[in-house]
Amino acid sequence: MSYKIPPDAEITVGAIAPSTEMPGFDTVSVNVDSGSQRKDYTFLLSKDRNTMVRLNRFDLTHDAFVDEMSKINVKGRPVRGAKAAKVVVVGFDDFECPFCARSHQTLFPDLLKEYGDRVAFIYKDDPVEEIHPWALHAAVDANCLAAQNSDAYWDFADNIHANRQQVEAEKVVAGRLEVIDKFAFQQGQEHNLDAARLQSCISAQDETPVRASMREAKALGITGTPAIFVNGQRIEGAAPANILRAAIERALRESAGTASLPASASIDPSKKNEGKN
Repeated sequence: MSYKIPPDAEITVGAIAPSTEMPGFDTVSVNVDSGSQRKDYTFLLSKDRNTMVRLNRFDLTHDAFVDEMSKINVKGRPVRGAKAAKVVVVGFDDFECPFCARSHQTLFPDLLKEYGDRVAFIYKDDPVEEIHPWALHAAVDANCLAAQNSDAYWDFADNIHANRQQVEAEKVVAGRLEVIDKFAFQQGQEHNLDAARLQSCISAQDETPVRASMREAKALGITGTPAIFVNGQRIEGAAPANILRAAIERALRESAGTASLPASASIDPSKKNEGKN
């Protein structure tokens, strides 16, 4: 998991202890002290030490969906999954983050295949600029694709997350960001997008929507990526499929009285010919 931590902050890691709530996991506390602010975190750590997750607790006497999801603006965002879902999975994503890549591979395609008829999956941008120098550029390119075709956006996300190391290697060799644009132009061609419009958008590199999403993440108290919300339940870190599945199943059981995804969101992954000539 990638965290935004001040460079002068002191980090203290506590002792590892068995988890009494999650089988197969231990717990570990982490303290971040930047002088003016101190934060304490408790993480779940898998027994094989390959997975680290942070879960947020919610008061179930309150409507977590309304309290948390109402703070997340999904208007116009590309959506995978059900067209009018009452269960919404929103991921704050960073294309350069290795943990986001792992989380992406957990969500797609397996959980999408399993729940795609009942759940909507949405990504929001939260590139960690301090440690990921090309993540913001990739987010801008992705949004240029999304402006014309939702499927092009998701295919770009699939390719970047699957080939992150290749992108990083080529970027280092070239010293530039053309390799990211190349991925975007390839998706534009595959989906028959307006090439001139795509070129203009990528060349402009308008960061405004991305930075608006970053401010939203900060307002929500998100300090690292990936951060996933399942009908308001926050899960931080590259959570394994069983944890995400449990959160989705619980949301499905509790979804009868919740509001469905706003009609203004861009939702129709079935329109495979959208944007084609």
